Amino acid sequence: MSRCLIVGCGCRGQLLAGGLRERGHLVRGSTRSPARGPAIEAAGAQPLIADPDLVATLVPALDHISVVCLLLGSVQASAEQVAALHGSRLETLLFHMIDTTVHGIVYEAAGTVDAATLASGARLLGIKCERSRIPFALVNREPAAGYGEWLADALAAVERVLSAQ
Repeated sequence: MSRCLIVGCGCRGQLLAGGLRERGHLVRGSTRSPARGPAIEAAGAQPLIADPDLVATLVPALDHISVVCLLLGSVQASAEQVAALHGSRLETLLFHMIDTTVHGIVYEAAGTVDAATLASGARLLGIKCERSRIPFALVNREPAAGYGEWLADALAAVERVLSAQ
Protein backbone atom coordinates (compact mmCIF):
# COMPACT_ATOMS: atom_id res chain seq x y z
CA MET A 1 0.00 0.00 0.00
CA SER A 2 1.35 3.39 -1.00
CA ARG A 3 0.21 6.90 -0.38
CA CYS A 4 -0.55 8.90 -3.50
CA LEU A 5 -1.14 12.62 -3.96
CA ILE A 6 -3.11 13.69 -7.00
CA VAL A 7 -2.47 17.33 -7.86
CA GLY A 8 -5.43 18.44 -9.90
CA CYS A 9 -8.13 16.05 -8.70
CA GLY A 10 -10.88 17.00 -11.17
CA CYS A 11 -12.80 14.49 -13.28
CA ARG A 12 -9.80 12.40 -14.33
CA GLY A 13 -8.14 12.79 -10.94
CA GLN A 14 -11.22 11.42 -9.23
CA LEU A 15 -11.30 8.54 -11.69
CA LEU A 16 -7.65 7.80 -10.89
CA ALA A 17 -8.33 8.12 -7.15
CA GLY A 18 -11.00 5.42 -7.39
CA GLY A 19 -8.69 3.13 -9.35
CA LEU A 20 -5.86 3.62 -6.88
CA ARG A 21 -8.16 2.96 -3.92
CA GLU A 22 -9.36 -0.26 -5.56
CA ARG A 23 -5.71 -1.33 -5.68
CA GLY A 24 -5.31 -0.63 -1.97
CA HIS A 25 -3.50 2.70 -2.09
CA LEU A 26 -4.28 5.65 0.15
CA VAL A 27 -5.06 8.73 -1.90
CA ARG A 28 -5.16 12.46 -1.28
CA GLY A 29 -6.54 14.72 -4.03
CA SER A 30 -5.96 18.44 -4.35
CA THR A 31 -8.40 21.04 -5.54
CA ARG A 32 -8.41 24.82 -5.50
CA SER A 33 -12.13 24.84 -4.69
CA PRO A 34 -13.49 23.72 -1.31
CA ALA A 35 -16.81 22.98 -3.07
CA ARG A 36 -15.13 20.05 -4.86
CA GLY A 37 -14.08 18.38 -1.62
CA PRO A 38 -17.18 16.14 -1.32
CA ALA A 39 -16.74 14.80 -4.87
CA ILE A 40 -13.09 13.98 -4.19
CA GLU A 41 -14.08 12.24 -0.98
CA ALA A 42 -16.80 10.28 -2.79
CA ALA A 43 -14.12 9.10 -5.25
CA GLY A 44 -12.18 7.59 -2.36
CA ALA A 45 -9.59 10.29 -1.73
CA GLN A 46 -8.96 12.65 1.12
CA PRO A 47 -9.58 16.17 -0.20
CA LEU A 48 -6.80 18.72 0.08
CA ILE A 49 -7.41 22.39 -0.59
CA ALA A 50 -4.24 23.49 -2.36
CA ASP A 51 -3.28 25.43 -5.44
CA PRO A 52 -0.40 24.26 -7.65
CA ASP A 53 0.11 27.91 -8.58
CA LEU A 54 0.92 28.48 -4.89
CA VAL A 55 3.48 25.73 -4.30
CA ALA A 56 3.64 26.42 -0.55
CA THR A 57 0.06 25.12 -0.25
CA LEU A 58 1.20 21.71 -1.59
CA VAL A 59 4.51 21.30 0.23
CA PRO A 60 3.03 20.20 3.61
CA ALA A 61 1.00 17.52 1.79
CA LEU A 62 4.18 15.83 0.52
CA ASP A 63 4.93 14.23 3.90
CA HIS A 64 4.54 10.44 3.78
CA ILE A 65 3.60 10.46 0.07
CA SER A 66 5.13 7.81 -2.20
CA VAL A 67 3.83 8.98 -5.58
CA VAL A 68 2.72 12.40 -6.80
CA CYS A 69 0.43 12.47 -9.85
CA LEU A 70 0.51 15.85 -11.58
CA LEU A 71 -2.72 15.92 -13.56
CA LEU A 72 -2.57 19.39 -15.05
CA GLY A 73 -2.75 18.49 -18.74
CA SER A 74 -6.12 20.22 -19.07
CA VAL A 75 -5.79 22.82 -16.33
CA GLN A 76 -7.92 25.91 -16.86
CA ALA A 77 -6.09 29.14 -16.15
CA SER A 78 -4.63 32.11 -17.96
CA ALA A 79 -1.92 31.41 -20.53
CA GLU A 80 0.70 32.84 -18.15
CA GLN A 81 -0.48 30.64 -15.28
CA VAL A 82 -0.53 27.51 -17.44
CA ALA A 83 3.01 28.22 -18.65
CA ALA A 84 4.16 28.69 -15.05
CA LEU A 85 2.40 25.52 -13.84
CA HIS A 86 4.33 23.50 -16.42
CA GLY A 87 7.50 25.56 -16.03
CA SER A 88 8.66 27.61 -13.05
CA ARG A 89 6.00 26.34 -10.62
CA LEU A 90 6.71 22.75 -11.64
CA GLU A 91 10.42 23.32 -11.10
CA THR A 92 9.78 24.76 -7.63
CA LEU A 93 7.50 21.86 -6.69
CA LEU A 94 10.12 19.35 -7.88
CA PHE A 95 12.76 21.13 -5.80
CA HIS A 96 10.59 20.70 -2.71
CA MET A 97 10.00 17.00 -3.45
CA ILE A 98 13.68 16.08 -3.46
CA ASP A 99 14.13 15.72 0.30
CA THR A 100 10.77 14.11 1.05
CA THR A 101 9.35 10.60 0.99
CA VAL A 102 8.20 11.06 -2.62
CA HIS A 103 9.64 8.14 -4.57
CA GLY A 104 7.97 8.70 -7.91
CA ILE A 105 6.14 11.24 -10.05
CA VAL A 106 3.50 10.77 -12.74
CA TYR A 107 3.02 13.69 -15.13
CA GLU A 108 0.02 14.12 -17.43
CA ALA A 109 1.68 15.06 -20.73
CA ALA A 110 -1.50 15.22 -22.82
CA GLY A 111 -4.69 17.23 -22.59
CA THR A 112 -6.12 20.55 -23.67
CA VAL A 113 -3.01 22.52 -22.67
CA ASP A 114 -0.80 23.45 -25.62
CA ALA A 115 1.29 20.43 -26.67
CA ALA A 116 4.53 22.45 -26.64
CA THR A 117 3.89 23.55 -23.05
CA LEU A 118 3.23 19.96 -21.97
CA ALA A 119 6.33 18.72 -23.81
CA SER A 120 8.43 21.39 -22.12
CA GLY A 121 7.05 20.36 -18.71
CA ALA A 122 7.78 16.71 -19.47
CA ARG A 123 11.38 17.57 -20.43
CA LEU A 124 11.84 19.60 -17.25
CA LEU A 125 10.44 16.74 -15.18
CA GLY A 126 12.74 14.26 -16.88
CA ILE A 127 15.83 16.37 -16.28
CA LYS A 128 15.06 17.04 -12.62
CA CYS A 129 13.97 13.47 -11.84
CA GLU A 130 16.95 11.87 -13.55
CA ARG A 131 19.31 14.20 -11.74
CA SER A 132 17.66 13.37 -8.40
CA ARG A 133 17.17 9.68 -9.25
CA ILE A 134 13.42 9.88 -8.74
CA PRO A 135 11.44 7.53 -11.00
CA PHE A 136 8.88 9.24 -13.21
CA ALA A 137 6.35 8.27 -15.83
CA LEU A 138 4.35 10.22 -18.37
CA VAL A 139 0.70 9.76 -19.22
CA ASN A 140 0.65 10.52 -22.94
CA ARG A 141 -2.87 9.29 -23.68
CA GLU A 142 -5.19 12.03 -24.85
CA PRO A 143 -8.10 12.15 -22.39
CA ALA A 144 -10.49 12.66 -25.30
CA ALA A 145 -9.54 9.16 -26.53
CA GLY A 146 -11.63 7.74 -23.70
CA TYR A 147 -11.46 7.83 -19.94
CA GLY A 148 -11.15 4.06 -19.65
CA GLU A 149 -8.00 4.00 -21.77
CA TRP A 150 -6.65 7.09 -20.02
CA LEU A 151 -7.26 5.48 -16.62
CA ALA A 152 -5.47 2.28 -17.64
CA ASP A 153 -2.45 4.33 -18.76
CA ALA A 154 -2.45 6.43 -15.59
CA LEU A 155 -2.69 3.39 -13.31
CA ALA A 156 0.11 1.69 -15.25
CA ALA A 157 2.25 4.83 -14.85
CA VAL A 158 1.73 4.80 -11.08
CA GLU A 159 2.63 1.11 -10.90
CA ARG A 160 5.79 1.74 -13.00
CA VAL A 161 7.12 4.38 -10.64
CA LEU A 162 6.22 2.32 -7.59
CA SER A 163 8.01 -0.75 -8.96
CA ALA A 164 11.11 1.34 -9.73
CA GLN A 165 11.60 2.26 -6.07
